[in-house]
Amino acid sequence: MTRREALARHPLAIIGALLATVSAVGFIALVVAGLAGLFDNPYAGLVIFVAIPALFVLGLLLIPFGMWLQQRKLRRDPTASVEWPVLDFRIAQVRRTALVIAALTAVNAVIVLVAGYGGLHWMESPKFCGEVCHMPMQPQYSSWQNAPHASVACATCHIGEGPSGFVHAKLSGVRQLVHVATNSIPRPIPPGAKMPPGAQARTCIGCHQPDRAIGDRIRVIREYADDEANSETTTVLQMHVGASTSSQRAIHWHANPAIRVEYVATDAERQTIPYVKVTDASGQVKEYVAADTTEQVINAGQRRTMDCVDCHNTVGHPISPSAEQAVDRAVAAARVSRELPFARREGIRLLKEEYPSQDAALTAIDKGFRSFYASRGGKDQQAVTRSVTALQDVYRRNVFPTMKVTWGTYPDHKGHITSTGCFRCHDDSHTAKDGSTISAECELCHKQVDAAF
Repeated sequence: MTRREALARHPLAIIGALLATVSAVGFIALVVAGLAGLFDNPYAGLVIFVAIPALFVLGLLLIPFGMWLQQRKLRRDPTASVEWPVLDFRIAQVRRTALVIAALTAVNAVIVLVAGYGGLHWMESPKFCGEVCHMPMQPQYSSWQNAPHASVACATCHIGEGPSGFVHAKLSGVRQLVHVATNSIPRPIPPGAKMPPGAQARTCIGCHQPDRAIGDRIRVIREYADDEANSETTTVLQMHVGASTSSQRAIHWHANPAIRVEYVATDAERQTIPYVKVTDASGQVKEYVAADTTEQVINAGQRRTMDCVDCHNTVGHPISPSAEQAVDRAVAAARVSRELPFARREGIRLLKEEYPSQDAALTAIDKGFRSFYASRGGKDQQAVTRSVTALQDVYRRNVFPTMKVTWGTYPDHKGHITSTGCFRCHDDSHTAKDGSTISAECELCHKQVDAAF
């Protein structure tokens, strides 16, 4: 028996060789199966690109470790001491052995590279983010699926450009993995998920053009009363979106690349803003300070440059801030029937109850809504069934008891009805040294018009 054969006889070396061989064959087979479309499960990628390659690398490491242990064992017996083998490529057997080892090494390198790339690609996919980490990310994943950006992958917005953004995202992922493994996940996940620095310049503006003059837009808001007729009130707003002109200020003035708006927030959710600094296109600077704000408060706060997500903070994961708004939208879309007396009132009542789980909530909503109309008799059962389905869908998209996410958990800063929103700055109390203020004038952003319907 040669020295090399003796070293390879250690149990760890044998186990390592078997583990590397089996995992390599399994990896190749599963990759082929995946390319053939045989897997449609979020955990498949975790197994193929993370678990199996980890076993493969472990097997490769066990082989030299086992051989080292065997060598140390043989050294204790002087009679078993053998010199290191001499590679004589004049011998055909040596050439064949070296060729096989080189070929296997190349194959192993390819496997590791493909597995590494596949693992990184998979862990950046929405299915990994939302379904593998199903419980903690269920609210974000569910709301993302029903948002305008449902076709945009998570990594597009949540991983910054360049190596620094990639490393930052992966380190954050490790921290989050520790939270999941130790069951120390914050409930709910704090609002305002971390976006890469300069989200406006690097992310949103990749698709949107805030300085483009697109004119005004009409927005129709339908609200309903809790009376028997579910009475409708219609508000029509002419929204001044797009870029500002010489004669009119528009909403997206804040996002104009020629304008720089900086502010200081004193809370993590950035709802309290005591200081604002504006640098206009000509370079003129003006600072606005809220009443009774001291330098100590400003210096202790978080300083940021305003970008898109300071207002559009829920655009990627819209969860309704109130049950009333969610039900009004369902009624306006005819998903909840206005023909059912008190449909709006009963729907809101059931949605705002506390339930131990989503399944319990869906059952209670079905039972409660049907029971109300069963006691009244003679109601359209198809309308009742359609309304129950709509209310269950509203709950399923917005309330997640396991993660303690409910109405108002994530305030929407785009507006000022359900949160401070625009009035964080536009409150007439932020004053500059020249006496000017950040105006709270409504028609800076919109004006109400008469409904023609």
